[in-house]
Amino acid sequence: MGSMATPAVVSAPAIRERVQTGDLVARLVTFAFAASILLVTIVLVWQLWSSSAPTRHKAGFGFLSSSTWNPVTEEFGALPFLYGTVVTSLLALLISVPLGLGSAIFLAELATARISNALTFLVELLAAIPSVIYGLLALFTLVPLMRSYGEPFLKSTLGFLPMFKGPAYGVGFLTAGMTLAIMTAPFVISVSREALLAVPREQREAALALGATRWESTWQIVVPYAKLGILGSVFLGLARALGETMAVTMVIGNDPKISASLLAPGYSIAAVIANEFSEAPGQVYQSALIELGLVLFCLTILINGLARLMIVATTRKGSKRS
Repeated sequence: MGSMATPAVVSAPAIRERVQTGDLVARLVTFAFAASILLVTIVLVWQLWSSSAPTRHKAGFGFLSSSTWNPVTEEFGALPFLYGTVVTSLLALLISVPLGLGSAIFLAELATARISNALTFLVELLAAIPSVIYGLLALFTLVPLMRSYGEPFLKSTLGFLPMFKGPAYGVGFLTAGMTLAIMTAPFVISVSREALLAVPREQREAALALGATRWESTWQIVVPYAKLGILGSVFLGLARALGETMAVTMVIGNDPKISASLLAPGYSIAAVIANEFSEAPGQVYQSALIELGLVLFCLTILINGLARLMIVATTRKGSKRS
């Protein structure tokens, strides 16, 4: 009979060394992936910073405080675009946050599982629609409605306020803010719903056991517990509103002026870059648009970072108390 081959015995130190080597390789590979994201961000910021040097050297900090935008004389001020971006974004939040929070509470706490799943799917579908589609819908539906009904009604009832004076064009800050509200509401709903669902069930059961109603348990216990996640959803919606381009370009009116009236046309940072960059002659003109992009880029990164930190803090808080 032939002798049977004896299997090779791998020693414990060899196994340990192999495992440690595999862990080291995996750590290096994943670190390279993470570092590449940071590297891309640094390269983008550096490219925007270096490309905007002519405008920074010519205007300095006056670029952010000047309201003059005259490519012929190469006088560039970012204030009208900053104003338009901030006003439309705040209007969007004023509309979308109450709507989104109320919808999230219903989906997470009050609706049945079948209704909640169906409506959540629709919300996620709305979040995936391209912004140009929202712009087209707003241009052909919202703008005529605002010009014929919405803005005349506001003028007749609240016309004594400076923010509702002026002619009713249909396009302007208010229409752009409403369009952004429709676009940001799905993000507020989705993130707020996840934050509410992350609240431990024991919190709800304890409140109900003490005699609270379903609504009292939701509003006084669940919502305060998830407040950081809800704030994170607000920041995410704000970041989306700040960086939105096509939809705002179609309905804001594209007029670089600062007006107290919400009915007046305006301009935003993203809109002016999209409209004028391809036809901008001269190095200073292009660098002014690039500096606008740098300002918007920094704002968006800052807001998204704060939102992510708040969401992570809420998740850890829920896991520790569950």
